[in-house]
Amino acid sequence: MSLALTQVSGSNFSYQHHSLDQCLDDLAALGRTGVELWGVAPQLHVPWMSDADARAMRRAAASRGLEIVCFTPEQVMYPVNIASPDPRMRATSVATFRRAAELAVELGAPKLFLTPGRGFESEARESAWRRSIDALGEIAAYAQTLGLECLLEPLQRVESNLVNTAHDAARALEDVGAANLGVALDTVAMAAAGDTVDGYFALLADRVRHVHLIDGTPTGHLAWRDGELPLEGILAALDRHGYSGWMTVELFGDGSYAIDPRPALARSLTAIEAALPASSR
Repeated sequence: MSLALTQVSGSNFSYQHHSLDQCLDDLAALGRTGVELWGVAPQLHVPWMSDADARAMRRAAASRGLEIVCFTPEQVMYPVNIASPDPRMRATSVATFRRAAELAVELGAPKLFLTPGRGFESEARESAWRRSIDALGEIAAYAQTLGLECLLEPLQRVESNLVNTAHDAARALEDVGAANLGVALDTVAMAAAGDTVDGYFALLADRVRHVHLIDGTPTGHLAWRDGELPLEGILAALDRHGYSGWMTVELFGDGSYAIDPRPALARSLTAIEAALPASSR
C-alpha cells in the first residue's frame, strides 16, 4: 500500500475562534474523511462535555462524511499534568484523561491522545519520569477496558522535560508495558529534537500509529511551505516504512490561521498532494 492523500485528516486546532460546525463544513468541503478533535474550550471542554454532547458531535461529523479518528484533549496549556509533583493535580489530571477516554468512546474515536506531562526543572528527572509512567499506565489500562488505543506524543523541550525524542518514547513504551499504547510522530517535535522518520521507525516500528504532519522553522505549527521542513523527504520515508495510519495537519490557531483557517489547510493539502511519492498519486 502506498501513502495517499486520503490518509490526511483535518482538525479543529486552528478553529478556536470559529464554530465547530464551520470546521467540519470546511473539512468536508476540502475532501477530508477523517478529523482529529482537539478537546479545548470553548468547543469541546472535557469537564463540561456530557455523553450526549459527544454523541451529538459524532452525528454532526458523520452527517458530513467525517470519521472522528482521534480525540486529543488539551493537556499542555490547561492545568493538566500527569507528572506533577502535586498529588492533587496529578490525580485530577489522571481523572481528566479517564473521562476523556469515556468521551472518546461516545465520539466513536478509536484513539486517545496523551502527552507525558512535566516535572519541576529543579527536581531529579527520574522522579517525574516515574510519576508520568505510572499515570500513563493507569490511563492506558482504563482505556483498554473501553477498547481504546492510546497515543503518546514526544513534545518539544519547552513543553516537557520528560519525553522529547524517539529514544525517550521507546523507553516510555517499554516502561509502561501496555500493548494499546503507541506513539504519535509530530514532524515539528521530531525536527526540534534532531530525530528523523527513519529513526522513529528504527526504534518504534509499528508502534508509530499516528502522525502530526506539519511544517515548522523547525518549530511552530505552520502550513506547509510556510516553514522549512522537508515535506517530500518526510512523506517518502513514511511511504518507505509502509505507514498506513492517519496524518493530521495540525495547524495551530495563532495569527492569521486562527482568523481564517481554511486557506492555510487548503494550501497544506495542495502541497502534500504534490509532494507525495509518484507511486502514491
